[in-house]
Amino acid sequence: MSINPTTLIRVGGLCAVGAGLLFIGVQFNHPQLDANFATTAEFTFRQSLKMVMALLSLAGITAMYLSQVKRMGVLGLIGYLVFGAGYLIMFSMETMGAVVLPAVAHSNPGYVNDVFVAATGGHPVGSIGLMLPLSAASGILYMAGGLLFGIALYRAKILTRWAAVLLAVGAVATMAIPLLPQVNERLFAIPTAMALICLGYSLWRTQHTQRTAPRSAAVASVAPLGSNAK
Repeated sequence: MSINPTTLIRVGGLCAVGAGLLFIGVQFNHPQLDANFATTAEFTFRQSLKMVMALLSLAGITAMYLSQVKRMGVLGLIGYLVFGAGYLIMFSMETMGAVVLPAVAHSNPGYVNDVFVAATGGHPVGSIGLMLPLSAASGILYMAGGLLFGIALYRAKILTRWAAVLLAVGAVATMAIPLLPQVNERLFAIPTAMALICLGYSLWRTQHTQRTAPRSAAVASVAPLGSNAK
């Protein structure tokens, strides 16, 4: 397989599909986040999957942006940078969750519980230092970036447009999590995950079509010459 921009973009599309599948997968049967759960192997495993998910998402949205950079314009650039920053912070937080929180869960369970409260949009009782503004920045960048990037994808008219709308709506919908305590917050991950899957597949399919079209045209142009030669 030759490595070229089209191949890399198609791989990026598959990364977006993988990110969406992981985003849904880690939500199933997810135990309540607390200091006790942070000491288990399951917690570390789920955190590792979330780290991979964040990196795959970043690769996916990068491929989406680069594949239609001219059509997405300034709004697309801003949306990509903001959304990408949100995923980078998300990756850093999931990494700290996998490495740091299990180590301090036994000695300072209150701190760990407060970090989890902040991560879900709540108000921690004690001080968690820079984790509070970091968590807030992650949420703001994720929502704003998803909204702007989704709008830019919709306006570009290349990838599946309803999936772009779903991405924008799904990102903004997470604002309702603190307001709806009676609703399982993990359900809010499904719209964004489905959007990533559909957009990633759309990107892969679009690049595949563009790659095969020139070959078909070349064969069609050569065929009559071969017929005349006979």
